[in-house]
Amino acid sequence: MIARRHLPLAGLGLALPFVKPARAAWPADRPIEVIVPFPPGGGVDAVGRFATHQITSRVPGVRFVIVNRAGASGQLGMEAIFNAAPDGYTIGAIGSLNVSTLPLERPVRWKAEEFTYFANIVDDACGLWVLPNSPIRSLADLVAALKRQPESVSVGSAAGVGSDDHLVLLGLEEKADVRALHAPFNGTAQVQRDMLSGAVDVASFNMSEGIVLMREGRIRCIGQASPARWSAAPDVPTFREQGFDVVIGSARGIVGPPGFPPEAARALEAAFAAAFADPNYVRDAERVSLPLRPLVGREYREMVLAEGETVRAMYARRPWRR
Repeated sequence: MIARRHLPLAGLGLALPFVKPARAAWPADRPIEVIVPFPPGGGVDAVGRFATHQITSRVPGVRFVIVNRAGASGQLGMEAIFNAAPDGYTIGAIGSLNVSTLPLERPVRWKAEEFTYFANIVDDACGLWVLPNSPIRSLADLVAALKRQPESVSVGSAAGVGSDDHLVLLGLEEKADVRALHAPFNGTAQVQRDMLSGAVDVASFNMSEGIVLMREGRIRCIGQASPARWSAAPDVPTFREQGFDVVIGSARGIVGPPGFPPEAARALEAAFAAAFADPNYVRDAERVSLPLRPLVGREYREMVLAEGETVRAMYARRPWRR
């Protein structure tokens, strides 16, 4: 499965290169459009808004405007980012898995290696969620029910077929040799609604997306697919702790089209590096329950491409589109 190493901020050692003020690259009378390939309110949207807010004061003369271009599981928005004019006025917030999974399923108008990678912000592990009164108390309970009767438990994935929410279910099925009844959804709000109403037995979505409902006692998490327990959910065991070596989530960050102006790219990288080193940034992220994984430039690009190799190997073993 897709394993990720969460890096402590104190050990980043991020260099803060000297960069000329960005006024020359970005006249103040024109904002930078930040394309989000998903509807407002989801994880990628939250990261896009948080990240650009955090660096606005660190890039003189720049304003950011969020534009949601949802559709086709993020494909429409990511194509808009990749094919935008490389003039420095269009960037985007993405979930890295979509960069690699969607080309396995259908033709897309991008190449993962050609995006301009500025910074990864979070790595948000997937979780499996149930209602408080559900008889499923653990992954073992879920697996036992599916062994007794395949596809007897419905599992809704927030972002649909091929998403990290779906891949975590595929990973559990592969490790436990079971098969659930998969119900793909078009967003976190939709799958949460149907779980709360009892229309689906289990829901799969990211930990940060369920933390508020969990704290309110409205839902319960039976496992988080992270290398270690997230500090915001210390009582939720990982998949590995429960005997299933599944680690997968949604890394979300900021990219631009190929050929992005080098001076502007360096200014954005430096702004993100400075933000990552600021204790106030960490405090703000904790306040809105964002599980940080800060990577800048080349390191971010290498992570996305390595993730793509793992996804392709998984698809070769069990294609989720036939």
